[in-house]
Amino acid sequence: MEREIALEVNNIWLRYKCLSSYSIKKSLLRLKKADTKVFEALKGVSFSLQKGEILGLVGKNGSGKSTMLRAIAGIFSPDEGTIDLHGNTVSLLSIGVGFQRELTGRENIVLSGMLLGFSEEQVRSKMDEIIEFAALGEFIDMPVKTYSSGMHSKLAFSIVAILESDIILVDEVLSVGDSKFKRKSYNKMKQLINDQNHTVVIVSHNPDTIKELCTSVLWLHDGKVRMIGETNEVVNAYEDFMSK
Repeated sequence: MEREIALEVNNIWLRYKCLSSYSIKKSLLRLKKADTKVFEALKGVSFSLQKGEILGLVGKNGSGKSTMLRAIAGIFSPDEGTIDLHGNTVSLLSIGVGFQRELTGRENIVLSGMLLGFSEEQVRSKMDEIIEFAALGEFIDMPVKTYSSGMHSKLAFSIVAILESDIILVDEVLSVGDSKFKRKSYNKMKQLINDQNHTVVIVSHNPDTIKELCTSVLWLHDGKVRMIGETNEVVNAYEDFMSK
């Protein structure tokens, strides 16, 4: 029996307006409107995922991978097309997203959990487990602005991994942190994936991570779908392309 659809992305176009430093300077000197260039980050991207599916996103830098995750998470609004989460909760695991720098780690756990759609009571019931997994010691009660990038990623991963939303979006954070935490987070991610209740989209530049964790792979190239399908087939084609 076919599993239910968890996520549908239909013909997504997403554009940025860019100002060059030269055009800004020129507009200030001449009191004219600065020239804007439109950069198309995503160009007609479509795919769907069944519940429990693990999709890897590959592509060179600037191909639209992180933009795609942020669109699914609702941070960016597409200019055209639709994203249907089918009523599922979604969380984005990415460095630099979602924390208030002036607040402590403990306060950010509550805030982040509530932004993910959990009640304060639900978040506080998981607080000790999140803090234990993050293993930040006394830093948990210090402002996040004092954290290193590794500490930031530990806390971010712990919140998303322990609270467990339906759709989990992972942007390269499995490669950040000390070796002990890398192993712990990698094993936790495998555990989340194996229970079939979570749908996951992973961006990673590590082909071994993609091959081990993902059930299918989407290759983005210059904002377009270059290839989508079985994991080894797509990763091998992408590696061949990058080696030329």
